[in-house]
Amino acid sequence: MAARQYDMGNAELEVLKTLWDKGPATVRQVLKHLHDGGRHVAYTTAQTLLTRLEQKGFVKSDKSDLAFVYRARLSRDRVTRSRLRTLLTQLYDGAAGPLVLQLIRTEEFTSDEIEELQKMIERLDGQPKRRKSQ
Repeated sequence: MAARQYDMGNAELEVLKTLWDKGPATVRQVLKHLHDGGRHVAYTTAQTLLTRLEQKGFVKSDKSDLAFVYRARLSRDRVTRSRLRTLLTQLYDGAAGPLVLQLIRTEEFTSDEIEELQKMIERLDGQPKRRKSQ
């Protein structure tokens, strides 16, 4: 089954990240979070972004109160997996290894992240080896 592409712009993604971080929120609450993060947009822009995300099915709104309350319909993990699959396909022909190696070479990791990576490598090392396709 093909991965679903979650097509959204950077501004829409920032709004969705706000809902993931803060939970259900009104337009005003989303706007405040964006402003606190250094992204200065107008109220109507935040409202438009939330409306677009709702039309795309990425958020849903509760319109039972005076101020609409928006909540994410997609988990961060689901969007992350989809976007990573797209990146793997576009840059690495679907191979995860080169991406992981690139990240290890170029990014910094906390000691907790390094410990988790070591555990994952040990688990992978204990699995039966997969044969490469010819």
